[in-house]
Amino acid sequence: MDFFSNLISTLQEWLFETLVQPALFHLGLSNLIEDSYDATLWLIAGVIQILILLALIGPLERWRPVEAVTDRRAIWQDVAYTLFHRLGVFRVALFLTIDPLWDMVFGQLHVMGWTGWQLDHLWPGVTDLAWVSLLMYLLVFDLFDYFYHRAQHRFVWMWELHAVHHSQQQMTMWSDNRNHLLDDIIRDVLIVLISQLIGIPPGQFIAIVIITQLVESFSHANIRMSFGSIGQRLLVGPKFHRKHHSIEYDASAPGFKGGYNFAVLFPIWDMLFGTARYDGNYGPTGIHDQTPENGSRDYGRGLISQHWLGLKRMFGNRKAGFPAAQAGAAGGDKRSGRDSS
Repeated sequence: MDFFSNLISTLQEWLFETLVQPALFHLGLSNLIEDSYDATLWLIAGVIQILILLALIGPLERWRPVEAVTDRRAIWQDVAYTLFHRLGVFRVALFLTIDPLWDMVFGQLHVMGWTGWQLDHLWPGVTDLAWVSLLMYLLVFDLFDYFYHRAQHRFVWMWELHAVHHSQQQMTMWSDNRNHLLDDIIRDVLIVLISQLIGIPPGQFIAIVIITQLVESFSHANIRMSFGSIGQRLLVGPKFHRKHHSIEYDASAPGFKGGYNFAVLFPIWDMLFGTARYDGNYGPTGIHDQTPENGSRDYGRGLISQHWLGLKRMFGNRKAGFPAAQAGAAGGDKRSGRDSS
């Protein structure tokens, strides 16, 4: 672990001093040096993830695909989403916009006497062990993601953004980052808030992001694979998550009673809250109202149209306070079974 950390630190320093810092001085942006040093680490983390996708998950998709690739344009769009997020572009945008606001807010709180709380100090000698604290932070953020995901399927205004993700009918390892940018910004703002409240160290936070994103890439992959009766209850895999993406996904019950397999990393949350389903059959993915018999609704073919249509759906739906399934029925748009992806 120390060797890996030292290697990453060496790469970060070399890349920053060789390329990033000279470029900032040349462009007259020396005031961004500190944030850019952090962004360099995110870039390295993203490159490592892309290499893992190509070297490990990609061959698995070719070895045991669920379905043949028929829409390469849709997949290339997902590749663009992935590169945008994993290579640090999205993170840099947050550094320049959202993060300064949080720094100001929490800086003022510190001035007022708030010192924060360190989750890994809960049980000195135990919870401050590196692997124990990492597991605790994974559980905390995964629990948040579980309920955030449920909210995306409960509230119409959140669903209309999340539908960008669900509208992919050709799921692959690139599909995880196919999200509306506004949806990602809202989630990341809340993630930063939680990070500040539980005092997660920056190094552990980056590790959490890398682990979560790699598992999500794998769970979205076009792989006919299950972890078995026990393993699929310990970690979310392609079969478990594809059930959530299924075009037959049942969202007809109102509110939190509808839908299943929301977990990102650990199925334990679905099991605890009664939303786990293990009867997936690798069926087609997509949203119910994309099918010809239900109106062939257009969710956009390009990044711009997907984002524009998402905003139009969100602001155009006057039932935004209702659960998604109820609003679909009330609006008469034949979306009673529209959760998928």
